Order: sequence, then structure tokens, then C-alpha cells
Amino acid sequence: MKNQQLGNWQTTVAGFLAAIIVIISLNAFIIINPGQAGVISILGKARDGALGEGIHLKPPFISVIDVYDLTVQKFEVPAESSTKDLQNLTARFAINFRLDPIQVVEVRRKQGTLENIVSKIIAPQTQEAFKIAAAKRTVEEAITKRTELKEDFDNALSDRLEKYGIIVLDTSVIDLTFSPEFARAVEEKQIAEQRAQRAVYIAREAEQEAQAEVNRAKGKAEAQRLLAETLKAQGGQLVLQKEAIEAWKTGGAQMPKVLVMSGDSQSSVPFLFNMGNLQNES
Repeated sequence: MKNQQLGNWQTTVAGFLAAIIVIISLNAFIIINPGQAGVISILGKARDGALGEGIHLKPPFISVIDVYDLTVQKFEVPAESSTKDLQNLTARFAINFRLDPIQVVEVRRKQGTLENIVSKIIAPQTQEAFKIAAAKRTVEEAITKRTELKEDFDNALSDRLEKYGIIVLDTSVIDLTFSPEFARAVEEKQIAEQRAQRAVYIAREAEQEAQAEVNRAKGKAEAQRLLAETLKAQGGQLVLQKEAIEAWKTGGAQMPKVLVMSGDSQSSVPFLFNMGNLQNES
């Protein structure tokens, strides 16, 4: 009986020791996945050198591993500033960034979690970078030269976040708005420009019409001059007679069978002929 109890006690002790060994073993290593970095803290003190992907040993029970995601992170951050002409300008930026794996330990010591990084570092630095970019131009230039505004913002933000171990990959301007007063001013300016363009168009149209009238008058005067010269030349009376007949026919009147004209040399159409023959020929 005593042997049996001794055996049970030994089995219990062995199982207990095995359980302790298993627990210690499980707490003696950690696996860091691809795209991550770990910072080991022993008794509350972060050790230099980040842990890369793979299996790493660590002191059980007295160490803590903080794992950081090194892949691209995206957060939307609002910002507000005054422009060069003292107009209020608000924006919302989408910021793509990642942590510098070389500086992960410093990030752990100074900023802590990723949430702290966004709220305490990225958000205020975004605000300051936007102030720098917006102060260089007027609100109208900020709208019409949006690409240049973004470039200045990117440069200012990258310089400010680099010292915190944050690498800015890209930024996007999601929204850019200005004060209602400026919006009304822009609308009024557009209306005034449209009216001015309309006035210029009407003036040009009137000028072109006037020039057309001048050209028509010149053409008519030139035609009359040529006609006068033709009538003065030899055979001019025949031309005048022909035009009189054509005008009569075009008018739709019934042409007389015989048209008697004066033989006076001063008459404009001195001839006598049978108009019926002319109609038959035509």
C-alpha cells in the first residue's frame, strides 16, 4: 500500500514538474511573423536591437515582447490653417506610412503603441506641416495649385516625422474646403467674369457686323461704279436695255407683244422691236 502511495506521489510530482517545464518552455520563446518587429523588455527595461521575423528565445516570466506592424499603415488626419491672405482653409489627409525597423526600439521607448504614434505624433505634425504649406500661398492658389500645396505638405511632414522613426510613403488630399465668405466671393467673381466675357462677345459681334456693313457698302459702291463705266462705254445702252427687259420678266408682268421706244439719242432705250419674238426665243 505504501509503495502504491509512493508511486502515486511520484507520478503527481513528475506531472507537476512536466507542467512547469511546458509552461516555462512556452514562455521561453516567441515567434515574430513576416512584416513585424519585436521589442523585448526585461524587468521593464527595453533592450537594444529589434527582433526580426522568426523564433527568438526570451527569459520566461520576467520579459515582455511588444510586437509592431512594419507594413504600410493608413490613417486619415484632419488639419486646419490660415492662408497667406488670412483665409481659413481646412483639409483632410490620408497618410500612408510605416515604422522604420531600425528605430522600433526608440519608438517603443518614446511613443509606445501605434495608437499613441497616430494621436501624439502624426496628428499634430500633420497640422504643423499643413500650416507651413498653406502659409506660402493664398487660398485661391491653394485651390488652383493643389499639386504644389501637396508637395510642400509632403516635404514638411516627412522631415518632421523622420526623426520619430516614421517613414511617410504617400499622402492624399481627401477634402479641401474654405470659408463660406470666400465661396461667395468666388461665385461673385465667376459671375462678374461671365458678364464681362458676354460684354466682350457682344462688342466683338457688333464690331464684326459694322465691318460687314462697311464691306457690303464698299461692294455695292464698287458694283455701281463698274456699272456706270459699262453704261458709258460703247454698247452700254444695250446693256441697259437688256437689264430693263430682264427686270420686267423677273417681276412677273405680262410682257407686251410690241414695245416702241423713242428714237431720240437721249433716250435710255432707243429701239423698236417685237417682244413676242423674244419670249418665243426664251
